[in-house]
Amino acid sequence: MKGNVYDHIFDTVKILFLLFIVAATLLPFINILAISLNDPMDTMKGGIGLLPRYFTWINYSDIFKNSIIIRATINSILRTAIAGLLHTFCTAMVAYTLTRSKFLLRIPIAMIYIFTMYIDGGLIPTFFLYRALGLVNSFHVYWIPGLTSAWNLLVIRTYIKGLPESLIESAQMEGANEFYIFMRIILPLSMPVLATIILFTAVWHWNYWWDTFIFNSSDLELTTLQYELMKKIQSANASFSGSSISDAFSMAKTQVGGSTVTPKSLRAAMTIIVSIPIIMVYPFLQRYFVHGLTIGGVKE
Repeated sequence: MKGNVYDHIFDTVKILFLLFIVAATLLPFINILAISLNDPMDTMKGGIGLLPRYFTWINYSDIFKNSIIIRATINSILRTAIAGLLHTFCTAMVAYTLTRSKFLLRIPIAMIYIFTMYIDGGLIPTFFLYRALGLVNSFHVYWIPGLTSAWNLLVIRTYIKGLPESLIESAQMEGANEFYIFMRIILPLSMPVLATIILFTAVWHWNYWWDTFIFNSSDLELTTLQYELMKKIQSANASFSGSSISDAFSMAKTQVGGSTVTPKSLRAAMTIIVSIPIIMVYPFLQRYFVHGLTIGGVKE
């Protein structure tokens, strides 16, 4: 009886704690969404809660009314998809190779990868190298330099080493070569860790704008969404910097129809825009995370 009482108390505390975590995570996002959908000048007064006071799409329309934003969005989607898939596939292929005991160079190559985790080539040498390879002012700079990475390689290699070796030996006895084993056995069994790597890589490429600034800023056809949003926020901040609230209101009224955006509203709209694609992708990958927990509980 006492055990049941303690169980009920523990369950109640556990549920309340989880509800607190959910509220602490979800409420700020809802507030950002409300600000992005509220009139920019009204937002400057403060006090926006979970619902917009004066609903408007002006913050989003101001971002997308520029035709270059559409091009930047397409580039960001292509970059995220191509780089995410190729990076995960190539990294998994190298990781599987480094797990094979017959491969004599597995230890030197693994040490080279680990070495790159601590020593970086530097920005200027990297720029000259990319220029010599023809990657400057090219879309290829978004995915070729990051085809493999040391950290993800170690994560995938560790997971593959945990798979039953008997599966590979059985396939070899049936005459399967290494590439066939990798494609038909290793990749399907490694979907949980691969899905995680794809998600992390896609998020990184979706949010990254520094390489666009360094290597492709002179070609608007190669710009990305994050880079254009960064420029727009900097422009809005420069317009309102050093101005009081009353000055900001005066500046807003000088715009056409008073329909100007403010840095705070622009940041909120930007946060929603960059978050939605990842939020849409996560449910499709979540089942692989759950499957990964199941696999981890059964080992030879």
